Amino acid sequence: MTTNVHTMERESVSATLTFAVPAARVFAVLADPTSHAAIDGTGWVQEAVNQAPLTGAGQIFRMDMHHADHPDGDYRVVNKVEVFRAPHAIGWLTGVEKDDGQLELGGWLWRYDLAPLSPSETEVTLTYDWSAVPQFRREYIQLPPFGPDHLINSLHHLAELISSR
Repeated sequence: MTTNVHTMERESVSATLTFAVPAARVFAVLADPTSHAAIDGTGWVQEAVNQAPLTGAGQIFRMDMHHADHPDGDYRVVNKVEVFRAPHAIGWLTGVEKDDGQLELGGWLWRYDLAPLSPSETEVTLTYDWSAVPQFRREYIQLPPFGPDHLINSLHHLAELISSR
């Protein structure tokens, strides 16, 4: 396994890892919100609230989270699937659901791009892009809110999870 981390632009960071499995197998795990806590490299994702598989762009799913520096400690995020091209790419915008049910997306995107290298080998690139975060959020959130190790850890967790299934 080779891991590469690089900043693609000033406001995104990505990491790449080669998996010895077909792209469809990797995509199936990524499209399962119940696997996201096991994949997360920070330990912030706790549990999928919506456990149905992701099936297309526009789908909403929620995750219970915990972060010691968050004002509430425990909190819930809402995610909107922005990219869904099985088995090549999947990505979602993250934010919160307001009391009135309206979604307030934060401007950051999590995206996985899967490039089949052979029928049994896939290059997976995880990108965190914060280029659409509005200025008022940037005044109180450090971006990115984690180091590049988070992306590397997430890809290694994904590889471990796939190999255990």
